[in-house]
Parts: sequence; C-alpha cells; structure tokens
Amino acid sequence: MDHGWCSNLPDCLSSVPLNKCTNLQATHLHVISGTAVVRRWNLGRQSPGKPASIHLYSSTSTDPANGKARLSEQANLRNGRKAKHNGENTIIYRIKFQVDPEFGVPGAFIIKNHNINEFFLISATLELLDNHRKIHFDCNSWVFPISKTNSGRLFFSNSCYLPNLTPEALRPLREEELHSLRGNGTGERKEWDRIYDYDYYNDLGSPDKGHEYARPVLGGTVKYPYPRRGRTGRPLTQEDPLTESRPEIMHLDIYVPPDERFSPQKMSEFISNSIQAIIHFLIPEANALLKNESGSIDSFKEIHDMYYNNNNNNTNKVLEGWVAEKMKKFVPEDLVKEINKIASNKHHQQVKFPLPQIIEKNEMAWKDDEEFGREMLAGVNAAKIELLMTFPPQGKDGKKSSIKAAHLEGNLEGLHLDEAVRQRRIFILDHHEYLLPFLERINKQEVCVHASRTLLFLRNNATLKPVAIELSLPGSKEGEVTTRVFLPATIGTEASLWHLAKAHVVANDSGYHQLISHWLKTHAVVEPFIIGTRRQLSVMHPIHKLLDPHFKDTMHINALARSILINSGGILEKTMFPGKLSMELSSALYKDWNFRDQSLPNDLLKRHLAFENEESPTRVQLLFDDYPYGADGLEIWNAIKKWVKDYCLIYYITDDDVLSDVEIQAWWSEIRNTGHGDKRNENWWYKMDTISDLIEALTTLIWIASAFHASVNFGQYGYAGYPLNRPTLCRRFIPLEGTLTFAEFLKDPEKYYLKTLPRRFEMTLSVALIEVLSKHTTEEVYLGQSRSMEWTDNEAVHKKFKKFAENLQMIEKRIIERNKNPKLKNRFGPGKIPYTLLYPDTSNLNSKGGITGKGIPNSVSI
Repeated sequence: MDHGWCSNLPDCLSSVPLNKCTNLQATHLHVISGTAVVRRWNLGRQSPGKPASIHLYSSTSTDPANGKARLSEQANLRNGRKAKHNGENTIIYRIKFQVDPEFGVPGAFIIKNHNINEFFLISATLELLDNHRKIHFDCNSWVFPISKTNSGRLFFSNSCYLPNLTPEALRPLREEELHSLRGNGTGERKEWDRIYDYDYYNDLGSPDKGHEYARPVLGGTVKYPYPRRGRTGRPLTQEDPLTESRPEIMHLDIYVPPDERFSPQKMSEFISNSIQAIIHFLIPEANALLKNESGSIDSFKEIHDMYYNNNNNNTNKVLEGWVAEKMKKFVPEDLVKEINKIASNKHHQQVKFPLPQIIEKNEMAWKDDEEFGREMLAGVNAAKIELLMTFPPQGKDGKKSSIKAAHLEGNLEGLHLDEAVRQRRIFILDHHEYLLPFLERINKQEVCVHASRTLLFLRNNATLKPVAIELSLPGSKEGEVTTRVFLPATIGTEASLWHLAKAHVVANDSGYHQLISHWLKTHAVVEPFIIGTRRQLSVMHPIHKLLDPHFKDTMHINALARSILINSGGILEKTMFPGKLSMELSSALYKDWNFRDQSLPNDLLKRHLAFENEESPTRVQLLFDDYPYGADGLEIWNAIKKWVKDYCLIYYITDDDVLSDVEIQAWWSEIRNTGHGDKRNENWWYKMDTISDLIEALTTLIWIASAFHASVNFGQYGYAGYPLNRPTLCRRFIPLEGTLTFAEFLKDPEKYYLKTLPRRFEMTLSVALIEVLSKHTTEEVYLGQSRSMEWTDNEAVHKKFKKFAENLQMIEKRIIERNKNPKLKNRFGPGKIPYTLLYPDTSNLNSKGGITGKGIPNSVSI
C-alpha cells in the first residue's frame, strides 16, 4: 500500500526540475525512503529551480553544535504522479534521504515552499530501508511560500509523548513550535499566519455606517461577559476605538488560522448549498413582486406553496433585478455574483424548498398539543424543559406566577395539583425570567413578544400535555408585570387564543434555541478551547491528538457567522425576535453558563429530569424512559466517556502525571483565565489535578462539540423548515378583550394568526438559513470515525478506538429498536418523525451529505 507525504501541490510542480538528493560523505549510508501525496491545487506558475524542499529531524540524536535534533541534508520533491487519495485528486512524490548511521530515527521534518502559492500537505510516510520500519506523519495543513512566512513548516510524526517523556532531541522543537503559534498579539493577521490568539467579540457592529449599526463589545466586562474568539487584528473603527472594523462589502474571506479553514471541497459545497437556499428564498419574493403582493403572508396556501416546484418563466427575470437591488445588502458579494449567474440562466430549473418532515406525513401535526409537548423532549431544543419542583412557579426575585391550581386541575387525569407535583408530573418550559428584562427594548423593534411560562403534565402514557401558558409583559410602572393565562381548548374563541399563545411560546423557544442552545452553548463556548489547545498543547501531546477531530472547521464557521449571521444587520437579527439585542441577550445568559453543567448527567440532574443512581453507568437514571434526547444522549455520553477514559489511562498512570503535565496545566489555566476569562473566578472549574478531572472535562467538551451540537442543529429543517411549527418572531400581541384588535381577531382569527407570524421575507430567509445549517457535507467525519487510519502509532489506542466505534454501532441498533417500540410515543409523535438526532450514523462512510436528520459529526462544523 502506497502511503506517503500527502499534500496538495499543483500538477505543474511535478514537471519542475528538482535537485537530486544529497549524498552524505560517509563510509556507510542510512537510506530513508519517503512518499508524499499532495492534493492537486492550482497554485499558478511556478518558478523553475525553486521546488519544495525537505529536511528531516532526528528523534534520537542531537547536533553537538546546538544541542537540537540532528538535521538531514536537503531533499526536494520531484516527478510527482497523479493519484487518488480518499477519493481526491492528488499527486504522490517519492524521495530518498541518505544520512549517516548516527542520524537515527526521524521524528519530525521541515518543509519549505519556494514557490509563489500555497499547497496542502495531507500526510507523509517514511520507511527506513535497513529495517523496513515505517514512520507516519498526519499533516493536513497548508504550506505557504517561504517568501511570506519566512520559515518552513514543521511536522511531527504521529507518535505521542507527554511533555516530560519527549525525546530529548525533539524537546526544543516542541517548545519552539508552540511559541511560534502564540504570536506576539500585535498586527493584522494575514492568511498565511499560523497564529492563535484571543480577542473580544468586538467585530459585530459597524458604527462607521451609522449609530443603528453599533453594537456593544462582548467580553471583558461585567456587563457584557462572553467567551473569547480568535483574534484577527483588523483596524479599529473611527467612531468607536473599541470596535474592530469590518469589510465595507460583506464577503466570506475572514481570517482564521490556515489549519482551521474549510477544505476547498467543503467551501465549494458550502457556497453551493448557500446559493441553493438563497434561490429557494428568492422565489417567493420574486413571485410576490410579479403579483404585486404585500410583505405579509395572507393564507396558509401561500406557505405551503413554498415547498412545491413552480416553473414560472418570468421568475428568473425578476430574480436578476431583485438580487441586484436587495440581496447585496446582507449576502456576501461572492454569493451575489453566483446567484445572478443562475438567475440569468433561462434554462435553470428553479425549485422550491424541500418538504420538511413535520408536514411530510401529517400536514396538521404542527397544530397538535401532543406534538407541541413532544418537541420539548425530542425536538431541536430538548434540553430546556425542567421538572417543576414547587407550585406556583416563581422568579429569582420571589414574584410568583399568576397560574393558579384551578387553572390546571381539570387536565391532570383526575389528580389534584399537589399530587401531580409530588409525583413529579408537572413540567415547565420557562422563557420568562431571562426574557422579561429585555422585552421593553425588544418590542420597540416592530415585534410583539411576550415572556412565557408553559406548564405541562406528564400523562399516563408518558406524553406531555400542555395545561397552561402564562404570557407576560412589562407594566406601565417600573417593576410592574402584566400577565395573562391561557388554557387548552379545541373549539371557539378559546381555541384560537390558545393557538396564538402557543405561537408566542414557540417563538420564544426558537430564539432561545438558535441564540443560546445552538450558538452560545456550542459554537461560542468551544472556540476558546480550540485556541487554548493550539497554543498550549503540542501536536505531539496525546490530548491534542484526542481533541483535534472535535475542532474541525469550528473556527471557520464561527468566523463566517460573525461575518453574515450574528453581526449587526445580519441574518439572525433580521429573522429572530430579539433583533438588534440578539447577541446582548446571549451575553446575559452566558452569565449563568457553567462548564460542569454542560455534562449531560449534570444537566439532567439540574433540570430534575433524572435522579442519581450509582448503579447506572452514567450514575443517573431518567425520571421517565420516554425522553428521547435523554435516553439516547446518556448512551452516547457513556460511550464517549468510556473512550476518553480508556485513552487517558494509556498515557496517565497516576494523578501526579496530570498535575505534573506542564502543558495540560497551562492549557487549563489559559482556558479558565483567558479563553473564558469572564468566568475565571467561578468555583465550578475543575482543579485539573486528577485523572478523573481530566476525563470529565474532556468528555464534556467532546459531548458539546459532537453530540449536543448534532442534537440542536441537524434536525432544524425537519421541524423549523415549516415556519408555522416554529415561528421565529411574532408581530402582534395576544389581543385584549374589549379592544379594537380583539374585534379584528374575532372577525377572522385565522387572518389575525397569519398577521402574527413573520412577514414573508423574514419567514423565507429563516427557512433558507436553516436549510444550509441542517445539511451535512460529503466530507463529514462522524463520531467513531477518523479522518486517517494512521492518526496515531499507538496500537493500544487503535484497539480502544475500534471498541468505541463498536459501542456506537450497538447504540444505533438500540435507537432503531426504541423508535420501533409503540409504547414509546415521544419517539414518533403525531408528526411521525422518528427521533434520530442522536443517531451516530457510523456506517455513513461515503456520505452524499444533505439533510438527513441524523448523524453526529465529530465537531461543530456547520
């Protein structure tokens, strides 16, 4: 099998005359053969006589002159041949090193790119011809021209060492490489810089465009705490010296360290998926222009028509003009050009949005109270609901809810309220406490938002029945709150009011899901861990090897989010009810963020959805079995923890090994004191002085980046792709009896409901966004899979990883069986959507990507 240095070099490089390998003057020569596989990449014209050159570093012998690893003579890449590597077009290069016998065993190499453009090095393999030993290097990194970087690119072999066990010859290289990755914290970063540094979220606003585009800096203050992001170092704005400037024209090119960038294949797919979704979004707008319609949705049929093909020959012409005038305001210029190309193509077949699962088999499931409750246990935001411990609910200020026992007791299957509470059968979805302080400002933005408390009853068949909804608004006096309680009904005016109340609850939940459960609790909180890992843990460190797959593409997708999603005037502000206050709201909720509570068992205990059980592998037991997110999640959590424990125990024998690991201690200190510096004084941080602490922290981090993110992301289109099921904002309050709006409501409740929903623009833009976010890419690497079979040379690790994959496959089988069990009604529901958001999908080795509603990618990669 031909393995070698894998990288993406241009075809033309193979024809460049390269110098032959240097023969050392020695009586006996030690010959090392290597192959290099390079992904094909158009690098432009090359300079003759200036190839990529390589030196090997010894891991077993030092240079007496400087005490560092002995360095081989230079060898050059030449005469590459085209080949396929994991389905990609690559070029393989073969080279030989002839070194003197004292050189010993290679442990690293440095490659210098003397050409004018970068290339991508996938991996490299060396073979010692005298004993046929192979040494592999898993590279997966860009190599930029030395004219830009002023230094070569260093790669270590796939051997792992704790810092104190590093071969002496490699120790200086290990330390120097880490030092170079930290940079000096100054200057604007260029695309070739491999620098990892922290910054505040000071690049969301554009105050130079006007006051309405200014946004507070998040992070670094008591008022606006936030996790740190990767530093870009762009110039500051003129209007606000604390805010970093943004490009005048929105685009997709924003700095992240090269190794964190999407591959060319993924970037191409991302752009293609975005274009397709935007075209889907544009069709209703173009058709509305043709019909001279207003921006409101006027009928349910108008919403349903979003999901069926309409080959209107006039649509393309309208699209051209509409894109030119409207889209460039909030879509990157790169995408606008591509969309215009498609729009001007008369032969292009325009298609509508794909049919979301929620209406695929039951068009009315979204109106069902049982589905409303089920999605709190098995939807895209299934980690928010809590057990109600005392009645009535009350806030931190001691103020009690206006929901009374009399409101509930007719819907408790014959139980008195105190019995239902005692039997742990009353649950609450609480969007009241955190939201109320923001409502006055939010509702000045042409939205009509209530804070909500929803109480639900666990029926005998383990399904949740909503039994009361309390909607609140700030009163006319400071500290005053006005509340109304709505009860379930199936006919008449009460049924229409109940339907409106549910819409307001779901709008609250949609905003919380997107801004908190999804963005804050996965994307934002993980980024400081990535930066800290790159800065403080050498690639030779076993924990770096363990975590690396779980960081793939996260910094890049976060940078894109800052560019087009969460920025001032971005898509989230245009589609979610908090509007301009979206990121400020997420900052307020970060104040309550606790890393320990992100552990699934701890989270379930905190929400009283589980109780302690030392006999359980996860030490907790669910309050009731038919909680799909909890049941599947605990199995995934347990599998991750077992894998992490098995892995750590290969390298750490005692607690002292963790305490004396200088890189781990520096890593954890930096994450606490800098990456999540606004939480540095919290007492819940692990002390990181035991193997147990390390295992728990790593399991939590991997859970967040993989399974938890999958649970809140890849089911979005199935549920929220139909906006009636999960509206993102409301434009009308619930009408008050005796008012003109109530009379309007009574005259036509359906029309009033439609006017409560987002306008067509916000509605279709939101659907287009989640269509992109819900798609897997074809190069996705799922939990239990690895990008390379040779990511480590430790056979014990390979055996444990194989066991991890087998455990996940067994979990898949159990999930399938649970989904077939007719007694577990929450796994299917009125919408007939099987719960697969935590289905690992380990067999999906050659994925075609797309919206599947299942699969747990290793990382927050979209």
